[in-house]
Amino acid sequence: MAAPGQPSPQQMAAMQQQFAAEAAKRGMTPEQFAQKQREQLTADAAKLGLSPEEYVSQLRARAMQAHQQQMEAQQQGQTSAQSDDEQSQAPATQQQQQQQTHQVPVTPGSPPDPKALAVANFLRSQNLKPRTCIMDGQRKDMFKVKRAIRAIESPAYAKAAGKKNSLLPPVTDRASAENVFKLLPLSLLALRVTKVDPHEGHNHAKPKNRVKGLWTVKIEQHQDTEPMMHYVWLYEGPQWKQKAMAAAVVAGIFAVVLFPLWPMILRQGVWYLSVGMMGLLGLFFAMSIFRLILFCVTVFVVPPGLWLYPNLFEDVGFFDSFKPLWGWQETKKSKKSSKKSKVSESAPTTDAAPSATTTSAEPASTSSAAPVKRDLTARVEEVEE
Repeated sequence: MAAPGQPSPQQMAAMQQQFAAEAAKRGMTPEQFAQKQREQLTADAAKLGLSPEEYVSQLRARAMQAHQQQMEAQQQGQTSAQSDDEQSQAPATQQQQQQQTHQVPVTPGSPPDPKALAVANFLRSQNLKPRTCIMDGQRKDMFKVKRAIRAIESPAYAKAAGKKNSLLPPVTDRASAENVFKLLPLSLLALRVTKVDPHEGHNHAKPKNRVKGLWTVKIEQHQDTEPMMHYVWLYEGPQWKQKAMAAAVVAGIFAVVLFPLWPMILRQGVWYLSVGMMGLLGLFFAMSIFRLILFCVTVFVVPPGLWLYPNLFEDVGFFDSFKPLWGWQETKKSKKSSKKSKVSESAPTTDAAPSATTTSAEPASTSSAAPVKRDLTARVEEVEE
């Protein structure tokens, strides 16, 4: 191994080959070329007033210094290149981190993916427990991500995806289920939203007629897939029902306009139908007036008053409006007693003493030995004299 600062054997061989090549260029042998260089060194050293050995050592020191400067320049170039590589790799690592946080880019203007439409139709048919929200002044259906993922991982989805010619992508694990859900924001069928206050920054007070639970939402830039995030439906589903209803309305308008051109049998049928409807309407008004008169009479005869069809004007179904046939007018006391009875029925039953019991007097020692639960209900006690 060569000593520090001394050339290695490979370097010595390379130097000897280069020395022989230089001598051959000048038409000399290596020994003649070496003798000429020694004479030149002796002449240069005499000009500087130095011995040949001192002049050679000085040349070696300059060569070593130049070599060190060259090595330092190379090291600086390598460090700058590494820093440039690290800076170029930084955006790539950031993109990988963003992909790990499940951020989905939105591409507006592109047609919906058929697979995304199939997923949207499946989720619209499932019970995602949607709630109504306000977005851009319009009412939309909003749902949570966790319920959509749960529906995608359900056996119903696997059964639908296993059908012939089904466009639903297969789902094997949680990651594949999230990838299937990401098809919705990619095709702008559903987007992530967050709650906002429409009156934020205003000086006026909050309106009193605000509907509790009705959120005002806005669309977020990053479409993440965290379980508790909310998405709003932009896809309304198949429009054939709306189109059929619109066609029926147009046909009805044309039919009414062209009524004079109808056959005589149809016009007579419409006339009888209208008379029957007017008769039913008149019967309803007559029944309403009769039940009001009956209530006014029974208030003074048999208070608190009797109602015929008490649920006639209540917010119930058509058949429930005529049930029961009659009922007494509810007073404040009856309402309170009904509420108490409902509370008592819903409360758990306890081992309480009956309202009326017959007991016999016992010595005080017995009563003091076993603690008795205090009961405030009415009781009848018999005392033996």
